[in-house]
Amino acid sequence: MAAVLRNALEPWHVLVVVLVVVVLFGSKKLPDTARALGKSVRILKSEAKALRTDDPASPADNPR
Repeated sequence: MAAVLRNALEPWHVLVVVLVVVVLFGSKKLPDTARALGKSVRILKSEAKALRTDDPASPADNPR
């Protein structure tokens, strides 16, 4: 199974995925889509960080 995973993402696979994305979204919508995706990732990271800092049940806050 490791051999299958090791060879799963060859350069031509990446090329096919890129072509499919361009065909689906169109070259004019790609910058807007990438911008929205980046913004969503930043929001997700900031929310995850806020949850970690606000979590009262954190093991670091409750030493035994």
